[in-house]
Parts: sequence; structure tokens; C-alpha cells
Amino acid sequence: MFDLLVIGGGINGAGIARDAAGRGMKVALVEKDDLASHTSSASTKLVHGGLRYLEHYEFRLVRDALHEREVLLRIAPHLVRPMRFVLPHDRGLRPKWMLRLGLFLYDHIGGRRTLPGSRGIALRKPPHDAILQDRFRRGFEYSDCWVDDARLVVLNAVDARERGAEVMTRTECIALDRVGEHWRATLRAGGAGKTVRARAVVNAAGPWVDSVAAMATGGRAEAHLRLVKGSHIVIRRKFAGPHAYIFQNGDGRIVFAIPYERDFTLIGTTDQLFEGDPDAVAISEEERDYLCAAASEYFREPVEPADVVSTYAGIRPLYEDNAATNATVTRDYVFAIDAPDGETGGAPPLLSVYGGKITTYRKLAEHALERLGEHLEVPGEPWTADAALPGGDFAESFDAFLAEVRALWPWLPEETALRFARAYGTRIERVIGRAQSLADLGRDLGGGMTEAEADYLRREEFAHTAEDLLWRRSKLGLHMMAEAPEIAAAAR
Repeated sequence: MFDLLVIGGGINGAGIARDAAGRGMKVALVEKDDLASHTSSASTKLVHGGLRYLEHYEFRLVRDALHEREVLLRIAPHLVRPMRFVLPHDRGLRPKWMLRLGLFLYDHIGGRRTLPGSRGIALRKPPHDAILQDRFRRGFEYSDCWVDDARLVVLNAVDARERGAEVMTRTECIALDRVGEHWRATLRAGGAGKTVRARAVVNAAGPWVDSVAAMATGGRAEAHLRLVKGSHIVIRRKFAGPHAYIFQNGDGRIVFAIPYERDFTLIGTTDQLFEGDPDAVAISEEERDYLCAAASEYFREPVEPADVVSTYAGIRPLYEDNAATNATVTRDYVFAIDAPDGETGGAPPLLSVYGGKITTYRKLAEHALERLGEHLEVPGEPWTADAALPGGDFAESFDAFLAEVRALWPWLPEETALRFARAYGTRIERVIGRAQSLADLGRDLGGGMTEAEADYLRREEFAHTAEDLLWRRSKLGLHMMAEAPEIAAAAR
């Protein structure tokens, strides 16, 4: 008997499983595909307060997100890194006073801040004068953070397992039934099935959350989702420097242009109502052209569809609040509890999670267990704000840690040392083992992934397929476009 069954291996499900396991609960996490294989690996990869949400008066959401930005910088210093964002002022759009006011609030609404604040900048000076069109003369610079979204999910699941949770990937929950004071869940993995029991269920199935709620309640649960597709394009590196850009569009939306995987620039995102199959999500030609046109309004050299080397798209499972546009639907999370009273007391609870952001996943997990605590005993106190994620337990700065990595393994290529430090943090030793040279790590499977690294990812991080290895545990698939079919075959 499990205390808690969590359905869905995205950031919300993994975060809830980690928190609950760390409190001493007996937890099972099931995911029908790979961890982070849908929404949670298709984000813009930012840990941020959400500057544009101020315009919609979502002050609490921004405040909480900025607070969580500080927490994630502290507990995952290998995965989360500061980045400066440049916001050009466009005379035809939001006035300067509005941008200044928004950035002033952004600097102060979140409380304690370790990142540099905002400032005005001249865009007709290096490096921006060579990157942006001449009509952009003034702008603003502010701080936020970048994160490897899929790895953040995986490390939460790894920590959950190490604290006692059972993590079952490629395992689908196909039936949920209340039996007395517990749930009976029928699980299917491959062709095999099994049944487990749990005192409570968390439905963190993302785009499938309404379907799971309906399955669990015999169709009684109301539909609460608005599915909104967000798509991104990747082009060859458009500009030098570690900064990113945030561009305003005439339709009121914003688009980011972010340095990505050393050789590329990531541009996104879109907001389109989605009504298809969440298992088959892809960027449309219209979205690709929209992102190219939006970036071309700012860059000195236009972005053409032919420049796009890769794309990805994901579905945001937002709570339907009847907002007028997809861009203004709340990004905050909402819980729905189903725990009807029975003749002999309360029925076992089902908590369904709607919406949410990567930035606030940890706080969402705390709140989820607080809500469950109204219906069953949840032991312990909140603990995750001060507990480093796997690999994040180094005392000094990331730069100091990286210098230590390069000193300990001087034979690692410089880029590999940086990638290993970012991906694995202090667990890099588990990847390298007793290797004394690059050759000791085994055959290169492509893009720099060796047999030793692939073995570690299969053994420790739930990876099974080449796609798991090359697109979620890493982004090395991006660096080996033409070779991908051969590498995929070698990596299996």
C-alpha cells in the first residue's frame, strides 16, 4: 500500500513525489512515457518571475516566482544560471515609463535579491549596435535565469527515488477505482499489467489531467483545461555574448531570443489554442513564420525560415479562467480536490493539478501536500527550500566548482568539462568513475556522449532510448543533425 500515487512525470509530478518522499511518505510515481517527455521539456527554459505578467496584474504570481528564482539558484546552482535580458524600447509599443515602472516592480516585488537589478542601456553601442536595427536606440537590461528544464525534472525524480519513492516510467495508469478507504490503480507497462493501492492520488498528468480525473470519478469531474501550444525555433547562433533579448510584438506578445547550446539561438514562444492529440504536437508553418517575422523586426539580419535548424512544441495545460486570449490565461496553478464523503467517512482523495510554471514547481508541491493534508495525514514539514538537488551540493560558486573539475580531470575537453559540471554537478565522479583519459570513457556515440555517460544515464537517470539520452538528459542531438539516425541506432 502506497501513501501517495502520483500520475505524471513532468515537473509538477516529480516535484510532488520528491517532497512527499522526503517527508517519509511511501510514494509511487508513474509516467506513461519518459520523464519530462511532453510539456516540461518544451518550455523556453527560463526560471523567471514573468515580467509580462505584471501587465495583467498577476502581482502575487510574479512575487512568488521571483522568490522561487532565488530558491532554485540556491538548490540547483549547476542547472540554474543567471542571465541578463535586453529589452529594446520600440517607440510604437509600450512607452518608456511603463517599462521603467514594470522593471522597478520586478526588481523589488520579490523581496531578497541576489541578482543585479535593471538599468537603462544605449543600444547604439557595442555589442547591440551590430545586432539590432538602427531604429532601436535605447533599452533596458534586467536579470533572470536559464535552466535545463528536462534535467530539472529528472533530478527531482532521482532525489525522490533516493528518498524511497518508486519511480515507474513508461508505465500508464489505465484505471482508477475507489475501494473503501484507498485507491486501486491498474498500471500497464509494455504488455504487462499490475495493480497497486494508494491512500491518495495526485493527478499531475498535464495535458491529460482532465482525462485522468474523468477516469477516476466515473466521468463526474468537470473539464477545466485550456490547452495552449507554445512552439520554438532554433537557428545557428545569431549574436555573440551571454545576454538574451526580449522583443515586444505589435500583437501584445513577447518573444525571447536566447543563447542556446553554445552554437545556437533559441527563439520563442507562441500561444495557440490546441485541440488535437497531445501525443502529436508539432510547430506549424504559421508559428514558424510568426517567430521568424517577430525576430526580424529587431535583428539587423532577418531570420528566414530556411535558417531554422530545429524546432519543438509543447502543450501548456492551463486552467480555463475564460480569459479573452490565450496570452492572458493565468499561468498560476489551480488544484481541484475530489474527496466525497461516504457513509463511513471521507473517501480517499484525488488532487488534480492544473497549470503551473517550472519556476514555481517546488512551491506548488508544498501547496499540494498542504491541500492533501486536509484529507489524510501528511507527515513532516516543508523541507525542499533548503535541500540541494542531486549534484547541487557544492559550497562555492559554480565558477569555482568548474575550476575544480578542470583541475581534477585536465584531460576532459574544455566544453565537455563545462557540460558535465552543468549537467551532473558534484555527481560528475559517478559518470567518470576511474577513467584516467577520454578513451577510458568508451566509444563516442556522437555529439560527445560516451558509452560511460550513456551507461550512467541508463543506470541512474531512468534513460532508455536514444531520444532520452540525446534530447532530454542532454541536448547533444542538436549538435549532430545529419548523424542522428546512425547515432540513435548505436545508442540503443
